[in-house]
Amino acid sequence: MKYLFLDQTNFSLILFPNFKNMLLQDLNHKIIDCTHCQLSVTRKHAVIGQGNSASNMMLIGQSPGKVEDESNRLFVGPSGHIFDKLLAFTGITRDDIYLTNLIKCILPKSRRPSHNEIKECTYYLDREIEIVNPRFIVPLGFHSTRYILGKYGLEKPDKHNFHKLFGKPICLKGLIIYPLRHPTALFFNSSKEDIMKINYSYLNILLKNRN
Repeated sequence: MKYLFLDQTNFSLILFPNFKNMLLQDLNHKIIDCTHCQLSVTRKHAVIGQGNSASNMMLIGQSPGKVEDESNRLFVGPSGHIFDKLLAFTGITRDDIYLTNLIKCILPKSRRPSHNEIKECTYYLDREIEIVNPRFIVPLGFHSTRYILGKYGLEKPDKHNFHKLFGKPICLKGLIIYPLRHPTALFFNSSKEDIMKINYSYLNILLKNRN
């Protein structure tokens, strides 16, 4: 028999792993079959969340790139190589975290997601958060961070001051939001590598002190 407990902090369900995985499988089928926006026409795959669904930490990227769309895997293209190096420096692996994206389909010509695409796709992200029920949510980059701040009713700074959020934990009741720069930031500004390594290294500290 599977048991469900109601979390007194955020009223979300805390699920045993087998039941949690069953719910994620059902959600993933819906993601794969989704045709709610025009991205379903241009994609090869709707790339679902991957990693450890029992983890207390969820990392949220922006969207799949070309390599991810072709391989149906998260963070395996150029940004994925940087991501893996940052994780290695941190001392954790993909098996320690649950990894997903704000947008599940590739954005043509690497453009920004539209308001409608974010609106349609974040239904799935919201369900992932509800099912996985992480204690630590780590949005990567501007769009993911902006959505998560809005989801939890937090103030969103203007774009010119947005960088000040990265690497600074935001503590809520029963939840810590820890925005980080997206790995692709190093493509545009390699001088950020040292500060990104420092900020990413805090992921290990959060996981070790999850209690």
